[in-house]
Amino acid sequence: MPVFDLAQTPLRAFHRALHSVREGENERFEVLNPRGAHSVAVGAMAPVHVDVRGSVGYYCAGMNEAAEITVHGSAGPGVAENMMSGRVTVKGNASQYAGATGRGGLLVIEGDASSRCGISMKGIEIVVKGSIGHMSAFMAQKGAMAVLGDAGEALGDSLYEARLYVRGSVKSLGADCIEKEMRDEHRAQLSDILTRAGVEADPSAFRRYGSARKLYHFNVDHAGDY
Repeated sequence: MPVFDLAQTPLRAFHRALHSVREGENERFEVLNPRGAHSVAVGAMAPVHVDVRGSVGYYCAGMNEAAEITVHGSAGPGVAENMMSGRVTVKGNASQYAGATGRGGLLVIEGDASSRCGISMKGIEIVVKGSIGHMSAFMAQKGAMAVLGDAGEALGDSLYEARLYVRGSVKSLGADCIEKEMRDEHRAQLSDILTRAGVEADPSAFRRYGSARKLYHFNVDHAGDY
């Protein structure tokens, strides 16, 4: 297993090795002493395994495709931004806009996530074992988010078709976001997501939030909500 100690080796050398892996090679990497480095393990395009032993700065695991990346620490802003597929796990907390614009894959945050978690998500699935900050899932278009803790202000503001599941309390809902009925299909989806995230929780303990679908097209009667 290749080991890259960022205290001695430039980050570029690790990325050169990471990007040289082709599908089917099933490589595994270990990154030591990240010391808050930015843009660690970005652009992975093969089903490799990467263990980052420590906390990272912004944009870790961005544009991930197929790789399984685990951060054994906390992550700065934009972890797993524009993720396409694969899995990213943060053992600690995540800063702002975790999983932003994600199009696929699974992001698991074992601690808390800060503001704007899942902003403009486009198909990604996000599981947060702790709580999330304000404006999370802002303009979320597709995908699902499961939060075992609480949600801050303006959850799901200007939401489209993403499904939001929260077990704890929600401080307030954003424009056009409403609580919706939790049907069998939603409990099944949530159960599947939680299982893949390695979380044991009763789907019936969650509430579902989604779009009221009033802001899809401009309507003067709802002008005050924009």
